[in-house]
Amino acid sequence: QVQLVESGGGLVQAGGSLRLSCAASGRTFSSYTVGWFRQAPGKEREFVAVISWSGEYIYEVDSVKGRFTISRDNAKNTAYLQMNSLKPEDTAVYYCAAKRGSSTSTAHYAYDYWGQGTQVTVSS
Repeated sequence: QVQLVESGGGLVQAGGSLRLSCAASGRTFSSYTVGWFRQAPGKEREFVAVISWSGEYIYEVDSVKGRFTISRDNAKNTAYLQMNSLKPEDTAVYYCAAKRGSSTSTAHYAYDYWGQGTQVTVSS
């Protein structure tokens, strides 16, 4: 069982930065793949980025490449999403999720555990 708690969201102007954190409980966090997803009002949940358990494999959706960076610190049981050059279209609730096993996935249904989400609002 893994419990995830996101933090770091907020209101920022376009071009600004935020760093989201995903703190996990449980001693096996290092064996889980972690993904970040987001959901804007009236839209479906969208994949943002994924990082393998070791941190060796990273994939980010094209719309955030070069602006967002996913990382993790297994010693701290925490994953991060550094978001730079934010745009109004990045406004959404951001969720972190964890999945068992070594395979990565961009599909939300592949993930076993979810955080409660943190709101990110980017003003123009």
